[in-house]
Amino acid sequence: MTGQPRAGVFHPRYLLLSIALLALITVIAFEGMAVSTAMPDAARDLHAVRSYGLAFSVMLTTQLLGIVLAGVWCDRSGPLPSLFAGQLLFAAGCGLCGGSQAFGPFLAGRGVAGLGAGLIIVAGYVVIGRAYPESLRPKVFSVISAAWVLPSLLGPPIAAWVTTTWSWRWVFWLVVLPVVVAVALVFARRGQIAGASAGIEESSRDRREHARAAWFGVLIAASAGALQWGTHDLAPGWSVQTAVALAGVLGIAATAPRLLPRGTWFMRRGLPSVMLARSLLTCSFFGTITYIPLMLVNERGQSLGTAGTILAIGSLGWSAGSWVQGRDRWAGQRHRLVVAGGGLLTLGLLGVVAVTHFDWHPWWVAVALVACGLGMGLGTASLSVLSLTLTPAADHGSTSSSLQLADVLGSVLGIAAAGAVFAARHTVAGQDVPVFVTMWLGLSLVASLVVVAGQRIRT
Repeated sequence: MTGQPRAGVFHPRYLLLSIALLALITVIAFEGMAVSTAMPDAARDLHAVRSYGLAFSVMLTTQLLGIVLAGVWCDRSGPLPSLFAGQLLFAAGCGLCGGSQAFGPFLAGRGVAGLGAGLIIVAGYVVIGRAYPESLRPKVFSVISAAWVLPSLLGPPIAAWVTTTWSWRWVFWLVVLPVVVAVALVFARRGQIAGASAGIEESSRDRREHARAAWFGVLIAASAGALQWGTHDLAPGWSVQTAVALAGVLGIAATAPRLLPRGTWFMRRGLPSVMLARSLLTCSFFGTITYIPLMLVNERGQSLGTAGTILAIGSLGWSAGSWVQGRDRWAGQRHRLVVAGGGLLTLGLLGVVAVTHFDWHPWWVAVALVACGLGMGLGTASLSVLSLTLTPAADHGSTSSSLQLADVLGSVLGIAAAGAVFAARHTVAGQDVPVFVTMWLGLSLVASLVVVAGQRIRT
């Protein structure tokens, strides 16, 4: 691939493929941003405010399983089967959420959607690694990150309007139609996607290793599920839930090292540090942003529309950071962008803490989130490029799976930790400022470790 002549992401050779990838990411982005805005209302309607974080973490748990299975599936059969199955599951899960009358079926729908999202994301990364030359990949990831702009800007306000005018249920149902369009686009380009895998050598992992990876995927998803169930309604003191949460932590500690590059948790140079940095970024960012709408609505009396707009403004930073990393000048220097991203994310999270603690105007949260987003845009896109650069094409499936595993595992741990603190210390809405400050201070310390990991990426 590296010997092909330079062409743009939207060159006729790549145009429809790029549009198909953008459609997939746009659908997932809209669902994520819209649901974040609608969840406070959904949680109240389903009598599950105390279990608020579980609605997000259950989806991430099944996404872990989808990610591991997709890595095996893509290495053995190419990305197309995973793409189609993922889209169908994602649409079915969103439809189930919209029709749920109780929190249990709602969580089941989130789980099905998460499994589909895991299959889609890994398959998309494999397509990028195989169908685009190495020189174009930074720009592809930049364009994909830009695909979050419109959903991030329009998703929260639309979700707030739909929730207020009709019901939060319609937020989920609105996702189904765009998924159908995305399926049609992928089907139209199935020949090009399949052809991109022609001539690729077989994966370095044999059938036994693939089977073992799949079983470990089941185990890590079960462990993450145990952790999240055990922490979602945690009360101070020892209980059955505490024991389940502890078992989940031990399960993750035992299985994650077998699914990530050796030396990841010890910050070994090169690819292991790429994986660890990605996990630290998502842990601190999503552990924080998941609870920002709840803080704005319950503690500051803001409307869902205002909370959604604040999230939308913050997302502009992510797009800007991704655009910056896509420039050619950073070739060979991407570890610097990861370091800068970790620093900006830390400063942004500390800004959220300050706004919450000192009772500053809520719109200052948007400013802090712009800094957070800028750091995430610089860091996550650069880490995606580095993961493919440091891996042979035959193993892009397993590497993409490991990267997404690190990504989602970080989110699971961040949301579970924040959820445990919130559930254990939550009393009455309007009196939880110390709880939010405690949660977000801890997560800002996690973000600061990205600066160290970024310096270990350079080989």
